[in-house]
Amino acid sequence: MRQNTVRPTDIKLHQKSRLLEVAFDDGSQFMLSCEYLRVYSPSAEVRGHGPGQEVLQVGKENVNITGIDPVGSYAVCLHFDDGHNTGLYSWDWLHHLGKNQDKLWAQYLEKLAKAGVSRQLSKPAE
Repeated sequence: MRQNTVRPTDIKLHQKSRLLEVAFDDGSQFMLSCEYLRVYSPSAEVRGHGPGQEVLQVGKENVNITGIDPVGSYAVCLHFDDGHNTGLYSWDWLHHLGKNQDKLWAQYLEKLAKAGVSRQLSKPAE
């Protein structure tokens, strides 16, 4: 991914619908669910420290964002109500997640199905 190619012009959290709305200076705008952002956290806890070390996130269907902290002029730290707050979401990462949302979401659902687990907490896949 290229670094610092886009910058957000607006970030709005819609807690009731559990959506983060992000608009960028290239004219793109995305509605990203809290669940999607949580399962694609850029943290080492989720992504691991190298290829093949990713940890599949399960039971995150109802997760919400409780806080957003700016990190310099390049990222935000999202605080989730399940206690996760170690991912730094760079502008490029947020843009990547928005631009590739359909493909990445389908990949996530496929991984859940293969693992026989559910998006819901403590419920097996149907």
